[in-house]
Amino acid sequence: MNKLKYPLLILIGAASYGVLSSIMKVGIKEGFHVNQMLGSQYLFGWALLLLLMLIFSRKKLSAKQWIALLAVGVTMSGTSVFYGKAVERLPASIAVVLLFQFTWIGVLMEAVADRRFPSRSKLISIVILIAGTLLAGGVVGESSGAAALDVRGVIYGLISAFTFALYMFVSGRVGTEVPAFNKSFLMTTGAGVIVLAVFSPAFIWDGSLVEGLWKYGLLLGVLGVLIPVVFFAIGMPKVGSGTGAILGAAELPAAVLASVFLVHEHVSGMQWMGIVLIFIGIGVPQIRFSRRKRVQQYDHNESAPAKG
Repeated sequence: MNKLKYPLLILIGAASYGVLSSIMKVGIKEGFHVNQMLGSQYLFGWALLLLLMLIFSRKKLSAKQWIALLAVGVTMSGTSVFYGKAVERLPASIAVVLLFQFTWIGVLMEAVADRRFPSRSKLISIVILIAGTLLAGGVVGESSGAAALDVRGVIYGLISAFTFALYMFVSGRVGTEVPAFNKSFLMTTGAGVIVLAVFSPAFIWDGSLVEGLWKYGLLLGVLGVLIPVVFFAIGMPKVGSGTGAILGAAELPAAVLASVFLVHEHVSGMQWMGIVLIFIGIGVPQIRFSRRKRVQQYDHNESAPAKG
C-alpha cells in the first residue's frame, strides 16, 4: 500500500493541473484575462506555500540548494508561458496534444540519464497514451489540416511539452533531501518571477483582485501550484521521471471531465474512448510493477529457510 502512495500523489497532482483550463474559462466569461489568472495563480500559490513552510518546515538551506531549486522553477514556468503562447496560435485540441508529448519525452529523458532502454511496459504505455491523447484531445475528426497550423504555435507547443517533461525530471532528482514545502516554495518562487515578468504583475494594483480575480487566483493557486507542486516534490523522487510522465497523463482526462461538469461542454464518443485508453496506458506500468513485486516476494518466501 505504501508503494501505491507515491503514484497516487502524482495522479492527484496531474488531475489537479487538468482542472485549471475549465476554471480559467469560467474566469474569462467574467471578464478576466488568462494573463491575469496565470499571474494570480502563482501569486496565491506562492503565498500559500510560504505560509505552510513557515508553519511546518523552517529548515535552513544552503546557497547551492537555493540556486538549484530556483532554477528548477524556471522549467516549471516554461510550461505556463509556452503553452499559453501555443493556445493563442493553435486550436485548443492541437495545443493540448502537443503539450502531451511530454509523456514520451519524459521516458526518453530518463532513459538517456540512466543509460537504460525503457522497459517494454513503458513503451506499450506510451503508444496507448499517444493514441488516447489524439482521441481525447478531439484531434480525430478535426477539419483543420496540418497546412493550416501556425508553425510558431507548433514550436511553442512542443517546447511546452519539453519544459514540462524537464520539470518532472529535475523535480525528481534535484533537492530530494529538501523538505517538500521548502522545495515547492523555492521552485514556485523561481517560476513566479518568470511568469510575472512575461505576463505582467499589473493585476496586483489595477483593482482586478478586489473585483473578483482573487477568487480565481486562490482556487488556481491551490489546484495549479500548491497541490501539484508539493505532490510532485514528494512523489517524483520515488516513482522516477519516466513513470511520473506516464502518470502525468491523467491531466488530460481530468481536463475533459472538468470541461463537462464545470463548463458544460460536449464530449464526443471518440473523446470518451480516448480517456479510457489513457487510463489503460497509465495502468500498464503499474500492473507490471505490482506483478514483479509479487513474483519477487514469492521467490523470497520460497528461498527463506523454514522455521522449526
